[in-house]
Amino acid sequence: MEKRVLVLNMDHSPIGVVSPQKAIVLTLLDKANVLSTYELLEIRTVSRSFEYPAVICLNEYKNIPYKGVLLNRNNLFRRDNGECQYCGSKRHLTIDHVVPRSKGGKTSWTNLVTACNRCNVNKGDKTPEQAGMLLRTHPFRPSLSFFLADYAERHAGEWLPFLQVKISP
Repeated sequence: MEKRVLVLNMDHSPIGVVSPQKAIVLTLLDKANVLSTYELLEIRTVSRSFEYPAVICLNEYKNIPYKGVLLNRNNLFRRDNGECQYCGSKRHLTIDHVVPRSKGGKTSWTNLVTACNRCNVNKGDKTPEQAGMLLRTHPFRPSLSFFLADYAERHAGEWLPFLQVKISP
């Protein structure tokens, strides 16, 4: 699997992920500097070899409008670690509105959680308090850094010092 490269804006805020080839091009054109590399890896050409970049920082600030993380089923399951927020099950997962839509609940990051089918049916058209069910974690709107840190924890530990989120032990 090809390692990816974290791109930081000039203020060191994460703005994206690129291929190592794109990272090398940005550094050769003096548009970015390498802040961290993957140990024991290198990129070779016919005449040169380069350290394999892990994190690069742009030399000019790029104004990137904040669009947020897209609210969809996959991202919601990733935020909730693929487990029911009521019982912890990892099977037969669905999406639950904490405050039901019939009671004015919105479809938003702060009102949606992952729930197993059994808990979703048991909760029904009630709030967790009315149903006597406790949420394991409070729903929140994740940032780009949250998802990048999740990736970094599994594939790119070199990124973690550059991401301002806490990783669970």
